[in-house]
Amino acid sequence: MTQTPTSGNVSLGMPQLPAPAYPDDVRARLEEDAKAIIDRYPGSRSALLPMLHLVQSEEGHVTRTGMAFCADMLGLTTAEVTAVATFYTMYRRKPSGDYQVGVCTNTLCAVMGGDAIFEELKEHLGVGNDETTEDGKITLEHIECNAACDFAPVVMVNWEFFDNQTPESAKKMVDDLRAGRTVEPTRGAPLCTFKETARILAGFPDERPGAVAATGGAGPASLVGLRLAKGETPQHTRIVHPRGESAGQEGE
Repeated sequence: MTQTPTSGNVSLGMPQLPAPAYPDDVRARLEEDAKAIIDRYPGSRSALLPMLHLVQSEEGHVTRTGMAFCADMLGLTTAEVTAVATFYTMYRRKPSGDYQVGVCTNTLCAVMGGDAIFEELKEHLGVGNDETTEDGKITLEHIECNAACDFAPVVMVNWEFFDNQTPESAKKMVDDLRAGRTVEPTRGAPLCTFKETARILAGFPDERPGAVAATGGAGPASLVGLRLAKGETPQHTRIVHPRGESAGQEGE
């Protein structure tokens, strides 16, 4: 019997069977959390984004079961939920590691060393883009701008910043994560697993000691424009004057 051809992960043959349901105990727990999320919004469909983070926190990625659960709780079709889940890259569509390691390969980070970091991590971990190590610890991917250009090149682990990285520091960082050693971000809250991060993004309390007080603020280079807009003259900053004005260059 001839098999129906497929294209990537899209079947061109018979439609898929309905997604399996969550076990009763898991469903009951998720329903309680989902109702708490829905109650935050005047319209239930507005709760879809945090709901997707909620189901991602259960299995580490957004499954067909998770999307069906969201659709059922919000009165949406599975097509509507799928359209959102496939649009945003923060929602994983396949099993991923405990630590999502994203290397910024946008222009500035790339030329400052991001491309080299990404290539060396692929070789060091033995995985390609959007792939997970055999031990299930690390998922590696290249990501777009993290709005931290003054700290380039930047690597993020579960959305926490690791600034001014080199291939050597990045390789040591992933080795420490795989070995279970404590790894501290350059800025921001202590690391937690990807599932725990997803639950926090769903809007539930961050239980990590000191996490709420931790900061991931911008660096001096990022704040120059803001200070100029406020009429301040940052120290040791070269200012280009409009044409026809004095060419005095250095700020006080």
